[in-house]
Amino acid sequence: MQRIPEPELMNEPEQALAYAEADFDEANTLFVDLFVSRFPDFHSGRLLDLGCGPADISLRLAAALPGLLVDGVDGAGEMLKFGRERLALDPALASRVTLIEGIIPGVELPASHYGALISNSLLHHLHQPDVLWQMISRLAAPGAIVMIMDLFRPPDCDRAASLVECYAHDAPPILQEDFYNSLLAAFTPNEVMEQLARNDLESLQVETVSDRHLLVSGRLG
Repeated sequence: MQRIPEPELMNEPEQALAYAEADFDEANTLFVDLFVSRFPDFHSGRLLDLGCGPADISLRLAAALPGLLVDGVDGAGEMLKFGRERLALDPALASRVTLIEGIIPGVELPASHYGALISNSLLHHLHQPDVLWQMISRLAAPGAIVMIMDLFRPPDCDRAASLVECYAHDAPPILQEDFYNSLLAAFTPNEVMEQLARNDLESLQVETVSDRHLLVSGRLG
């Protein structure tokens, strides 16, 4: 099945609200657990979360790793609004988490290099995926951790529809539609490996970690 791109930003209020209220606990818990288990020596430093959305993963990692400073970036102000509301209720966490509205690669960041760069569900939104990999190469400190999780494209529309029925059957229709479109916009593991090769990032490993998620992870020299 050929890829069908979708809009790069989720900035409609109704769409952002549905996403922020959706139950992504399984996927977000998987992401945080994989990060902590694969990089147990990373306790402190600066982490960049690209396409952080409502910042659930940013906040989870900051809470799990008290020595961490987290910069979360998203182009959709409507998404960031929900993360900022949560931070307003937790001043201690707010002192270590900065949420920034901006579009990659031109967004202005508070640091020039990061010890860890992460992203969940950003890659499939990008019409030019190399932008993500080039930004990671530019911002990574020596030995930086990279961990990118995203959907991968199923072989056909029937499989995409069955995944929506399995994981979003009780979700609002707008979220079901977003999930279906995201599956069709996602890249295959082989396509992601080709992207890494084009950007001299073959040291990163690509693997599937669920029936719908792929993971790119490793350290950069």
